[in-house]
Parts: sequence; C-alpha cells; structure tokens
Amino acid sequence: MKPGPERALFEQHAARLRPALAVTELPEAQGANPAEIRRREGAALLAALPEAAFVVALDLGGTAPTTEALAALVTRWDEAARPVCYLIGGTEGLDQAVLDRADHRLSLGKLTWPHFLVRGLLAEQLFRVQAIRTNHPYHRAWRPA
Repeated sequence: MKPGPERALFEQHAARLRPALAVTELPEAQGANPAEIRRREGAALLAALPEAAFVVALDLGGTAPTTEALAALVTRWDEAARPVCYLIGGTEGLDQAVLDRADHRLSLGKLTWPHFLVRGLLAEQLFRVQAIRTNHPYHRAWRPA
C-alpha cells in the first residue's frame, strides 16, 4: 500500500492485534480484460495460500454478520487450528476459482468498497472481534442497532 490515510487506518488497527496480522500483498495483474485480470490474480492468491489454510474471501455476495456474530465465527475458525487467510480481491474483484476455494465468504455490507479500504476495515473489525473476545470496552454492544 502507498502511504496515506488508508494505510494509516490499517496500521492503526493491525498494530493492536494479537497475534499480529501477516500481510502478503501481490502485484496487480495485467490483462486485456477484467476476467483475465481476475483469473491471473486469483491464481496468484491461490498459489500463495498455506496448504491447510482456512480461506475467508471478502466478497460482496458473502454473508454480512453482525460484529458479535463475526466474533463467534472467528472463534470457531481459530479453534479449527488452521491458519486463517483473508483474501481481498484487486480492482476487478475475486476470481470464481478463489470463491470456490473459500471456506467462508464474508461481506462487509452491501456497499462496494475499494480494495485498499477493505484492508483497513477488516483490520478494525478483527480488532473489534478481539475486544469482544477479551471483554475489552472498545466494542460498545449497548449501542442501538
């Protein structure tokens, strides 16, 4: 990521996570059309995964849980004792092969977010999940829905 507010947002929340997030950033693929770009980026994402990874694809068509429900999901994923890998697509999104490989498809809501903002939003939600799991007051569950 280039320096800027998006990177600062990610770093602010990622620095608070225990264990720390390991980020693997892959170069944007070049291609004649969006499908080719998705295919190339998807192949690179799949090749970068650890063999036994539990894959969570960030996808507009995935489930959009509440933060409390996400905390329960993350707890279950952690208990599976597999490395959890969150995959964020590039400008053209995720290839179908990546979505097919995913163990879970997670949506951050019905709005479309630029991929460089998704990283920061995900880090914040994972910090919030950590706060819920450790009874830290960061997450204010008392707020009305």
